[in-house]
Amino acid sequence: MSADHPEDTNHGDTVAAWTSVTVVMVGFAGLVFFFYVQNEALTWASAAVIVVGTALGPVLAALGLGKKKN
Repeated sequence: MSADHPEDTNHGDTVAAWTSVTVVMVGFAGLVFFFYVQNEALTWASAAVIVVGTALGPVLAALGLGKKKN
């Protein structure tokens, strides 16, 4: 895809983006599983993991692991 759009060479391929998305996906999988098995405490803990994963992307980007500024 980058060959079609040479001006867009990064497209979210950063440590910050991958880490944030992975943490949110794991949190969502846990949320669904623990909701299904009716474990309320771990369901809320999984929701907290989703919130942390959402905040993790901008934090890691601010630490220099995100898309580089031109």
